[in-house]
Amino acid sequence: MNIKKTVSAAAAALMLMNAASCGEKNTSEPAASSEQPETSAASETSSETTSAVEENSDVPEISGYDLLWNDEFDGAEMDETKWNYEPHEPGWTNEELQEYTTSTDNVFVRDGKLVIKAIKSEKDGKDYYTSGKVTGQNKTDFTYGKVVVSAKVPEGQGLWPAIWMMPKDESYYGQWPKCGEIDIMEVLGSSVDTAYGTLHYGEPHAEQQGTYVLEGTDYSKDFHEYSVEWEPGEFRWYIDGELYHTVNDWFTAVEGEDEKPYPAPFDQPFFVQMNLAVGGTWPGDPDDTTDFDKAEFEVDYVRVYQKPQYDTNVTKPEKNYREPLEDGNYIYNGDFAENEDLTDDVNWKFLLFEGGEGSAEISDNTMIIKTENEGTVDYSVQLVQPELPMIKGKKYRVTFDARADEERDIVVCVSAPTAGWIRYLEDTKLTVPTEKTTFTYEFEMKDKDDPNGRLEFNLGHRGSSATVYISNVRVEEIS
Repeated sequence: MNIKKTVSAAAAALMLMNAASCGEKNTSEPAASSEQPETSAASETSSETTSAVEENSDVPEISGYDLLWNDEFDGAEMDETKWNYEPHEPGWTNEELQEYTTSTDNVFVRDGKLVIKAIKSEKDGKDYYTSGKVTGQNKTDFTYGKVVVSAKVPEGQGLWPAIWMMPKDESYYGQWPKCGEIDIMEVLGSSVDTAYGTLHYGEPHAEQQGTYVLEGTDYSKDFHEYSVEWEPGEFRWYIDGELYHTVNDWFTAVEGEDEKPYPAPFDQPFFVQMNLAVGGTWPGDPDDTTDFDKAEFEVDYVRVYQKPQYDTNVTKPEKNYREPLEDGNYIYNGDFAENEDLTDDVNWKFLLFEGGEGSAEISDNTMIIKTENEGTVDYSVQLVQPELPMIKGKKYRVTFDARADEERDIVVCVSAPTAGWIRYLEDTKLTVPTEKTTFTYEFEMKDKDDPNGRLEFNLGHRGSSATVYISNVRVEEIS
């Protein structure tokens, strides 16, 4: 298995359950009271939760944790003492196509598994989709803990299963994204080898995302265990017991006001929810290849553990800003003198998404990017270097040399992977000729300071698979 962290424009579309529970239902700002949500582990759980532990000898113990509540889905139907149906009309969020219903055709228990099924039918002469969304709001809310879910996702263009968490009091810190969102797992049915774990917060909207890519198999073939450990000063994401993403730096604020005390907004009760969306701004709509007979999101169990106590006296980590090289270049190994590992998270990284196939290598002080399949989006074939310090009010220049075996287009930008995927240097399409050419772009940083700007070269979905050669890459501050 390979672990790959952070995506490019994937999360740009991924306003995820954008305003999902929070923003759609609540438009009020936090109350003026300085009172904070309760943080003692003994008092932050719903009264119903204390009796929500199933008697099941197969539930494993986890050292340092107590089992807070669980559902093994061993009954004949969904346990409504733990779960709510959450119906919504089509287009409720993210331009999704499905209607979430309370029908047992869309949500039911079968063979010890909760099944959330998407159904395609016809209404008023047009395709119509129904599906299910279930939540634990006001029944199994908790603050801090370890969530463990075993699930199997469906494969198919336009299908979008998710396991995620939202706050019980959605208006406490204000509408989404100020209220916070914890995405334990999301998988696109069109790319079932990749799972995403994401933390959303802000304002302005920011997120930090990790991905876990399976090699030789995918998440639709079998059940996998997805988990997150939520502590006052840190989140950790795991798949099948392997840590792949850690976040310990976040914030929330009302635009124009000071940030709320850390670790807000993740210092209040949240609840688990699960759904299967159809279509939307991230996965795109289903097509003729989508088999709705198999459009089932299966959940074997949900288990929530909690430590007896949590230290809530935590402080926000200091941000570290990369220093430029002696020649002023913020790009490390921009001359490609080092034949570095392009799969790790140091300096350059080569990424493939959404049908992209290809390879990258360093040779003779040049990055050589070969494309076998250009994929369906710009970032399907992508070379990036993150951790570029972007300081508000500063001006920057990006320069590089490029050529291609055949004239073709690529897209260059400087993005903000932890600040809502905004662009500091806008997505810029350029035509790469067959002779080496120097490209130069300048921009002014107008947003808040960010230690994690990211230079991107996007070669996907450009109508060409011609090999591209890049050299002499620089990002420098200019007066």
